Parts: sequence; structure tokens; C-alpha cells
Amino acid sequence: MNDLILDFVHYLDVERGLAKTTQSSYKQDLTEFAQWLAAQHTTAVPEELAVIQAFLASQDAVKAPSSMSRMISAMRKFYRYLGREGLVHTDPMALIASPKPAQHLPATLSSPEIDALMAAPDVTKPLGLRDRAIFELMYATGLRVSEVVNLRMDQLHLTLNLLQVTGKGDKERIVPISPQAVDWVQQYLTRSRPRLVRMQPPATVFVNFHGATLTRQGIWKNLKAYIDAIGITKNVTPHTLRHSFATHLLENGADLRVVQELLGHADISTTQIYTHLSNQKLVAVYHQTHPRG
Repeated sequence: MNDLILDFVHYLDVERGLAKTTQSSYKQDLTEFAQWLAAQHTTAVPEELAVIQAFLASQDAVKAPSSMSRMISAMRKFYRYLGREGLVHTDPMALIASPKPAQHLPATLSSPEIDALMAAPDVTKPLGLRDRAIFELMYATGLRVSEVVNLRMDQLHLTLNLLQVTGKGDKERIVPISPQAVDWVQQYLTRSRPRLVRMQPPATVFVNFHGATLTRQGIWKNLKAYIDAIGITKNVTPHTLRHSFATHLLENGADLRVVQELLGHADISTTQIYTHLSNQKLVAVYHQTHPRG
């Protein structure tokens, strides 16, 4: 069994070109399988479904769903390899389904936390005013950070309170923007951007200290600094503002289809994760307000 595992890992390296980390993970998973078989006094590669199910059941009690998914993937590829080599006649892994990955609900900021974040940048300075405009824009529109850094000047229609956004797959959508966010973006364009752009201005709206297009990493770094400064201990990323935008809309009665359109989701099932967050708030309010909650 151990020799077969080594041959399989060599195959992954030479013929499949898998990353070394993946090879190592698969080798570890299959070695655990071999050790379990040895403890059952089995030396041959089992082809019985019942044996595979017994092993996976023993692992399910001690492994996270993500680890189980990887182990099943390793075993599935291993048995396919053995079948191609003529070393097994049946593939029991063909009848094994991968566990559903655990759904991790995104972190969101409360309304007071949003207010604290918006107040954090020093708007008397060009970069502080820029950061305030970015945060106001992201929370008001739910834009992805990639959409923010790629937002062009000709996509701003501030007099109409609208943005023309290029999302995933180069799909364009029209997104409304609140008057408050419009005001901050206009302040940035009037008072900050001209001071940051030294030579030929880029087509993009938001620029860095050198007047070049701001990067996603730059927004993330700046946001992290403000979050640390105001003492929020949640794991906050630029995407958190997008999550907060969607969650707060739903909590205040917005239709799920409307939120889907605003976020630019192709499939409404992607948007439905926010209903779980809203339901959590619903349950919390119930327990706080009902006399017998």
C-alpha cells in the first residue's frame, strides 16, 4: 500500500503537475488510510464499499468538513489511478459523495461601527478625504473592491446619483449612490484628487499618493489601519463593507431580487446567504423584545 501511494504521488508530480503542497496533503491522507487498514490487518487495497465507508466514518468524527473533502478527493484520485493501472477492478469511491462544505457567514459591521469607520479618516488631508470617499462609496453601493479600483471617471454620473459599474465577466450594471456618498466623492474630486495627481491623470477615479491608480491591496491596508485605530476586533476586509451593505438593506425590508441586482450577482442563490444574516438579526430581536423570548 505504501509503495502504491509513493507511485501515485510520483504520478501527480510528473504527469499531472500538481502543486507540492497538494501532493503532500494527498500523501498524508492516503497514509492515514493505509495506517487504518493496517490496524484492521488488511494489506491489500480494499475494493469493498463497506470498508471505505467504515474508514470514512472513523475520520468524520475527528476531521473538519474541509479536511474530509480533501481526503475523499485524494482517495477518489487514488482509486482512479489504480484503475487505469489495472491494479483494482472496481472503484468504491465512485459511490462516495463529498461532504457539503460548511457555510461561513461573512462578517458585517453594525450601523454604529460603520459610523465609527466613516469618522476615522482625517478629511482635512487629501488621503484621508480620499479614504472617506471610498468607504462611503463602498457602503452606499456594495461595490466589490476590484470594481472600486477600476471605476473610471466616465462611469460617474453623480448628478443623477448613479454609477456605471463593470463587474465580473465584464458585465456592466447601473448602481444608485446615496446623496451622502455623492457629496463625499465630489469633495474628493474637487479638493483631494487634483492635489494627488501630479502629471497625466489616470482614467480611474481613485489614486494613490503618487497619483497612480489605487490598488486593492492599498484599500485593504488602509481599511485595516482604520479598523485597528477605532478598536474593532472583527476580521474586517473591504468585502465586509459589501456584506454590510447587503445585510442592512435586507434588514430594512429590501427585496432579495433588488439586492441581487445591486450586487451584480448572476445567481440569486449567491445573494441568499444574506438572508441567513438577516434571520439571525430577526431571532436576536425576537429574544430581546418578546416577553417570553
